[in-house]
Order: sequence, then C-alpha cells, then structure tokens
Amino acid sequence: MNTAADVYTWTYPIQTLLKDGHEVRILARDYGCTLDILRAKGFPYTPLKPISSKYFRTLEIFTHLWEGYKISREFDTSFVVGFGVDAALLSTILNKPSLIFTDCEPMRLQNWLNKMWASIIITPGCFLKNLGKKQIRFKSFKELAYLNPNRFVPDPSIYDELGINPQEKYVILRFNVFDAVHDIGRKGFSAQDKLLLFREILKYAHVFISPEGPLPLELEEHRLKINPSRMHHAINYAQMVISDTGTMTTEAAVLGTPGIICLSNVAQFGNFIELERTYNLIFTFSEPLEAIQKAVELLKQPDLKGKWAEKRERLLADKMDFTQTIVDLMERYPDSLTPYREIAAT
Repeated sequence: MNTAADVYTWTYPIQTLLKDGHEVRILARDYGCTLDILRAKGFPYTPLKPISSKYFRTLEIFTHLWEGYKISREFDTSFVVGFGVDAALLSTILNKPSLIFTDCEPMRLQNWLNKMWASIIITPGCFLKNLGKKQIRFKSFKELAYLNPNRFVPDPSIYDELGINPQEKYVILRFNVFDAVHDIGRKGFSAQDKLLLFREILKYAHVFISPEGPLPLELEEHRLKINPSRMHHAINYAQMVISDTGTMTTEAAVLGTPGIICLSNVAQFGNFIELERTYNLIFTFSEPLEAIQKAVELLKQPDLKGKWAEKRERLLADKMDFTQTIVDLMERYPDSLTPYREIAAT
C-alpha cells in the first residue's frame, strides 16, 4: 500500500479474505495519512520509509522488495497484490502470481513493466490503454470498493466535527502537492489560483481546505481539521469538491457530490472522461479560471445535491462489485480468469 487510497481500496477485499480463512500481510509506505488510516482500521502492517525527492522515489522499490522478501521467508505467500510495479516485481522474484490494479494511463513506464511482471492487471472498463492479454477490465471504479452504499454509511455527526450545522452549505477544496512520481510534469492550481478560488467560493458557502502541502497564511485557518478516516463523510455532505488531484474527485462523484478537477493532463484519464461524459457527475478543466467559473455557476443552482443524487443512482446501477471481483480472481486463480477472457474475446 502506497497511499491512503490504496488502504481504502483493499480494506474490504482484505476483510473478505480473512473471513474466508486466508492470511494477509501488509506492506505500507509511510506517506501522508496512509499509516494513520491503517491504524484506525486495526490492520497490522510493516512500514516502508519513503524517499523525500520525487525524482529519486523509484529507488524506494529496493526497500519494498527487501521487506517483501523478508516477509516471504516466514509467510507462505500465495498472491502478491498492489497498485505499483514493486508488487509485480516482488511476485516475479518470489515466483508467485500477482494481481495489480491501475487506473492511471499516463504512467507509461509502470504500465509497461506491469505488462511484463504482473499475472493479472485490473483496470476500470473505461481505461484508455490496452495492456495486453493480462488485462482484465471490470465495470467499476476502485472507489466503489469502499464507497458502495452497501458498505459505506454516511455519518451526519461530521457536521459537529466541522463546526457547522446541517443547514449550512460547505465546499471542500483539495490541493495536490505534486510530489509523486506520476505527478512529474503535471500542474493544477497555482498559489494565486488557490486564493482566487477560495475568495470566490466563500461568497456562496463555507470553505474547508484539504491540502497535501503547506497553505498560504491567509488560508490556514480554513484547513480541514478532521481525522483522515472521516474524510468520506465530509465529502458526502459537501455541496461540492474542487480539486487538482484525482482520487477525491472520483470519490465525490460516486458519493453523489458535484466534483470539479483542474489538471493539466486530465484528458488522459479514462475515469474522468467517463464520469464527465457518460454520467455528468464531474467537470474537468486544464485552465484554473475556467474551473473557478464553473464552480460558481454550479453553486448558484438550486437543489444541486438533489440533481447529483439522481445521476449517482444511474452510475451505481451500471457498476459491479469491485470487492467480490478481486476476491474471486484470487481465490479461484487461474480458473477465475476464464470467464473474463471469454468476455474480452467477444
């Protein structure tokens, strides 16, 4: 697990595997709130120390491989599961099958290496790249692994933690620090854009800011100060989420909260294309001023959340159970691959 999103994605597959009598070992990178969320969920884990510079971050793979190898000497590994090429390479070293998930098309080198080393590559059905015969497309998003209404129940007590009453509207701004390997060359909101966005949104709603890095002094008092494990409850009741990072935008969409994402290469992601063009749940921009203009336009609309609730129902009706798919693929491997390959061949 490299990020908080990884923790959430694998939570229910892990719980299902444990319930079915399997054993699970977790390697987790000490990045952001990843370990905090693991602790909140009660999962034991082996921590992995990160390298601070994004330009040398690929060197972390050697630490990941060494820790995974040490675990394998005392644990009869049957499957290696993860998001990154480190998991795929570890499985090759251990001579064990692997299940690797990706929904990030611009990560060309990693996707190419996964094609070589992974046993199964899981992608959303809307993924824009063909990764070959190992690729299995499933009709869902990773965010529905943990935000499906069968698993996630919104808690209105989040209003108390936010310090506002349920009648008050609020908007969450999420700012990326762009320090990950896959963020090299990407741009979102500049410092000036953030100030302008904040001032415009504040005219219509409370503003809570969830930054990955430092904030301008003027915005610091509006920092979202809740436990990271409570973030999805805050997203659920928000009037809107405006972001320059991907996961929270998709989380907003599957929860029925309007989402706006501003990212320089946003058109390279199948997730965002589908959520915008097929379900009209989000709006994508590469220009910050256009994103801000759209946000203001939406906030002026009456019953915005009601409209999005209807769109969300359509999305949920179309999508399959991510958790059951993942567990089935592992528990019945390699026989589990047959029906997916038959579907791909038709």
